[in-house]
Amino acid sequence: MLQLFSLLSYGIIAYQDVRDREVTWIWFPFLGISLGLVHGLQVGFPVFAYAVITNLILTSGILLLLWAVTRYVLKKPFLNVSFGLGDLLFLYAMALGFPTMTYVYLLVTSLIFSLVAFIPMKLFLKVNTVPMAGLMGLFLMTITLLSILPGAPSLYAY
Repeated sequence: MLQLFSLLSYGIIAYQDVRDREVTWIWFPFLGISLGLVHGLQVGFPVFAYAVITNLILTSGILLLLWAVTRYVLKKPFLNVSFGLGDLLFLYAMALGFPTMTYVYLLVTSLIFSLVAFIPMKLFLKVNTVPMAGLMGLFLMTITLLSILPGAPSLYAY
Protein backbone atom coordinates (compact mmCIF):
# COMPACT_ATOMS: atom_id res chain seq x y z
CA MET A 1 0.00 0.00 0.00
CA LEU A 2 2.81 2.43 0.88
CA GLN A 3 4.52 1.67 -2.42
CA LEU A 4 1.30 2.69 -4.13
CA PHE A 5 1.62 6.13 -2.50
CA SER A 6 5.21 6.45 -3.69
CA LEU A 7 4.17 5.38 -7.22
CA LEU A 8 1.40 7.99 -7.15
CA SER A 9 3.88 10.65 -6.05
CA TYR A 10 6.41 9.65 -8.71
CA GLY A 11 3.69 9.83 -11.34
CA ILE A 12 2.34 13.21 -10.32
CA ILE A 13 5.81 14.71 -9.98
CA ALA A 14 6.76 13.35 -13.41
CA TYR A 15 3.59 14.65 -15.03
CA GLN A 16 3.80 18.13 -13.52
CA ASP A 17 7.54 18.51 -14.10
CA VAL A 18 7.52 17.35 -17.72
CA ARG A 19 4.38 19.37 -18.53
CA ASP A 20 5.08 22.71 -16.81
CA ARG A 21 8.45 22.49 -15.00
CA GLU A 22 6.48 23.29 -11.86
CA VAL A 23 5.64 20.67 -9.26
CA THR A 24 3.29 21.33 -6.37
CA TRP A 25 5.58 21.31 -3.32
CA ILE A 26 3.40 18.98 -1.20
CA TRP A 27 4.30 16.00 -3.39
CA PHE A 28 7.94 16.02 -2.26
CA PRO A 29 7.25 15.49 1.47
CA PHE A 30 4.52 13.00 0.52
CA LEU A 31 7.07 11.08 -1.56
CA GLY A 32 9.74 11.31 1.14
CA ILE A 33 7.40 10.08 3.87
CA SER A 34 6.04 7.19 1.82
CA LEU A 35 9.53 6.12 0.70
CA GLY A 36 10.87 6.50 4.22
CA LEU A 37 8.08 4.39 5.71
CA VAL A 38 8.59 1.61 3.18
CA HIS A 39 12.35 1.71 3.77
CA GLY A 40 12.01 1.76 7.57
CA LEU A 41 9.52 -1.10 7.62
CA GLN A 42 11.73 -3.19 5.35
CA VAL A 43 15.02 -2.82 7.23
CA GLY A 44 14.22 -1.70 10.79
CA PHE A 45 14.92 1.62 12.47
CA PRO A 46 18.67 1.40 13.26
CA VAL A 47 19.60 0.38 9.71
CA PHE A 48 17.12 2.91 8.31
CA ALA A 49 18.56 5.77 10.38
CA TYR A 50 22.15 4.95 9.40
CA ALA A 51 21.27 4.69 5.69
CA VAL A 52 19.24 7.91 5.67
CA ILE A 53 21.97 9.89 7.42
CA THR A 54 24.56 8.53 4.97
CA ASN A 55 22.31 9.28 1.98
CA LEU A 56 21.63 12.82 3.19
CA ILE A 57 25.35 13.46 3.67
CA LEU A 58 26.09 12.12 0.16
CA THR A 59 23.31 14.19 -1.38
CA SER A 60 24.40 17.34 0.45
CA GLY A 61 28.01 16.82 -0.62
CA ILE A 62 27.02 16.39 -4.26
CA LEU A 63 24.79 19.47 -4.13
CA LEU A 64 27.48 21.51 -2.38
CA LEU A 65 29.99 20.59 -5.08
CA LEU A 66 27.47 21.40 -7.81
CA TRP A 67 26.68 24.74 -6.12
CA ALA A 68 30.38 25.63 -5.89
CA VAL A 69 31.04 24.82 -9.55
CA THR A 70 27.95 26.72 -10.64
CA ARG A 71 28.72 29.75 -8.51
CA TYR A 72 32.49 30.05 -8.84
CA VAL A 73 33.33 28.41 -12.17
CA LEU A 74 30.23 29.07 -14.28
CA LYS A 75 29.44 32.33 -12.42
CA LYS A 76 25.69 31.67 -12.45
CA PRO A 77 23.08 31.57 -9.73
CA PHE A 78 22.48 28.02 -8.54
CA LEU A 79 18.86 27.65 -7.45
CA ASN A 80 16.17 27.95 -10.13
CA VAL A 81 18.74 28.90 -12.78
CA SER A 82 21.18 25.98 -12.93
CA PHE A 83 19.30 23.60 -10.66
CA GLY A 84 15.61 23.62 -9.82
CA LEU A 85 14.18 23.63 -6.32
CA GLY A 86 12.00 20.66 -7.27
CA ASP A 87 15.07 18.70 -8.32
CA LEU A 88 16.72 19.46 -4.98
CA LEU A 89 13.61 18.42 -3.03
CA PHE A 90 13.30 15.26 -5.12
CA LEU A 91 16.87 14.21 -4.32
CA TYR A 92 16.29 14.69 -0.60
CA ALA A 93 12.99 12.79 -0.72
CA MET A 94 14.69 9.98 -2.60
CA ALA A 95 17.48 9.87 0.00
CA LEU A 96 14.94 8.74 2.59
CA GLY A 97 13.77 5.78 0.57
CA PHE A 98 16.60 3.36 0.02
CA PRO A 99 19.64 1.69 1.59
CA THR A 100 22.82 3.57 0.69
CA MET A 101 24.13 1.28 -2.07
CA THR A 102 20.68 1.06 -3.67
CA TYR A 103 20.37 4.84 -3.39
CA VAL A 104 23.71 5.40 -5.12
CA TYR A 105 22.86 2.97 -7.94
CA LEU A 106 19.40 4.46 -8.42
CA LEU A 107 20.72 8.02 -8.27
CA VAL A 108 23.39 7.41 -10.90
CA THR A 109 21.20 5.36 -13.24
CA SER A 110 18.25 7.75 -12.95
CA LEU A 111 20.52 10.72 -13.76
CA ILE A 112 21.89 8.87 -16.80
CA PHE A 113 18.32 8.02 -17.83
CA SER A 114 17.32 11.68 -17.47
CA LEU A 115 20.20 12.81 -19.66
CA VAL A 116 19.54 10.18 -22.34
CA ALA A 117 15.77 10.83 -22.30
CA PHE A 118 16.29 14.61 -22.53
CA ILE A 119 18.19 14.39 -25.82
CA PRO A 120 15.15 13.34 -27.93
CA MET A 121 12.90 15.63 -25.84
CA LYS A 122 15.11 18.57 -26.77
CA LEU A 123 15.00 17.66 -30.46
CA PHE A 124 11.30 16.89 -30.79
CA LEU A 125 9.65 19.07 -28.14
CA LYS A 126 11.94 22.09 -28.34
CA VAL A 127 12.53 22.26 -24.58
CA ASN A 128 15.54 24.02 -23.09
CA THR A 129 15.60 22.78 -19.51
CA VAL A 130 15.81 19.24 -18.20
CA PRO A 131 12.78 18.12 -16.17
CA MET A 132 15.15 16.16 -13.93
CA ALA A 133 12.76 15.35 -11.09
CA GLY A 134 10.11 14.28 -13.58
CA LEU A 135 12.39 12.03 -15.60
CA MET A 136 13.92 10.56 -12.44
CA GLY A 137 10.37 9.97 -11.18
CA LEU A 138 9.50 8.05 -14.36
CA PHE A 139 12.63 5.96 -14.01
CA LEU A 140 12.01 5.20 -10.32
CA MET A 141 8.35 4.41 -11.00
CA THR A 142 9.49 1.82 -13.53
CA ILE A 143 12.09 0.36 -11.15
CA THR A 144 9.53 0.19 -8.32
CA LEU A 145 7.01 -1.59 -10.55
CA LEU A 146 9.68 -4.03 -11.74
CA SER A 147 10.75 -4.73 -8.15
CA ILE A 148 7.21 -5.86 -7.29
CA LEU A 149 7.35 -8.66 -9.86
CA PRO A 150 7.88 -12.16 -8.49
CA GLY A 151 11.54 -13.16 -8.45
CA ALA A 152 12.78 -9.58 -8.74
CA PRO A 153 15.60 -8.57 -6.42
CA SER A 154 14.64 -6.45 -3.44
CA LEU A 155 15.54 -2.78 -3.42
CA TYR A 156 16.11 -3.12 0.33
CA ALA A 157 18.53 -6.07 0.40
CA TYR A 158 21.93 -5.60 1.98
